[in-house]
Amino acid sequence: MIKSFRKMSPSVAELTQGVLNGDIAALARAITLVESTNSAHFQKSNTIIDQCLPHSGNSIRIGITGVPGVGKSTFIETFGSYLTGMGKKVAVLAVDPSSSISKGSILGDKTRMQELVKDKNAFIRPSPTGHSLGGVARKTRETIILCEAAGFNTILVETVGVGQSETAVHGMVDFFLLLKLAGAGDELQGIKRGIMEMADAIVINKADGNNIEQVKLAKAEFSKALHLYPPKENGWITEVLSCSALQKTGISEIWKLIQTYMDNTPGMQHITTKRRMQNKYWLLQTIEDQLKQQFYGNKKIKLHLDIMVQKVIDGKISPFTAAEELLNLAKVP
Repeated sequence: MIKSFRKMSPSVAELTQGVLNGDIAALARAITLVESTNSAHFQKSNTIIDQCLPHSGNSIRIGITGVPGVGKSTFIETFGSYLTGMGKKVAVLAVDPSSSISKGSILGDKTRMQELVKDKNAFIRPSPTGHSLGGVARKTRETIILCEAAGFNTILVETVGVGQSETAVHGMVDFFLLLKLAGAGDELQGIKRGIMEMADAIVINKADGNNIEQVKLAKAEFSKALHLYPPKENGWITEVLSCSALQKTGISEIWKLIQTYMDNTPGMQHITTKRRMQNKYWLLQTIEDQLKQQFYGNKKIKLHLDIMVQKVIDGKISPFTAAEELLNLAKVP
């Protein structure tokens, strides 16, 4: 009885047209379809993405990462507001960490970004990480395509934290920005090849009050450390900047640096090549994801998995033999 009163869900064609028209409600619904693990939604979301793909690719994609407490949400709100003030249309894909215990997420980015969420030229989409690598939601890559098709020309992708798994977000953006804190004792400890080599800019946040001198020292430390790394393939030299997201200082300098990065890649050739390589990476990654879903969704695997797990726990069979038996079982028609 209740179902009869529910509003009919829009068709794939209606959702696609809504996204292309810049309808935020249609965009949100399309993203929900893309993020859904329901097999019935899989083909629908693929169709929407395929139809939106020719209308995508016309944005600057910026990845923003940093340890918890560095002020990512405050920075993104200040930076996003600065960009919308210039007439940009900004989409913020903020990834919220999922609990490993309850599997739930707070999805509080819209609460933290109280001013930006009211901006008509901004769209904030918090998404749970689930079990995705590096805190990047499983479907963030596809969400970028939908946001671009909806007319957003600046995409900000926020990750949960810093680690080698942040290569996931690096593999879907044009510019990778690493936020750091001064005086946190990590100026040298934080110099780790993975994250430092990926960063196109290091920004030391909270350069205000009594922290200004510590920020200057941290900038010098990071600048010296960057000389230890080889130059990037495109010849770009990572710069160290500082800002105060709270006081809204240093934000324009960061945007100018990003523009310089985009302009200094001859004819956008590097960005084009980079995006092509990213597409290849995401094809292979998607194949892996699909194979994993098909494996665990296999009825025979569901029947035998717990049995094999218990045998491994009891030491009756090795994990390698159990894995081989299960994989062979998945092959049987």
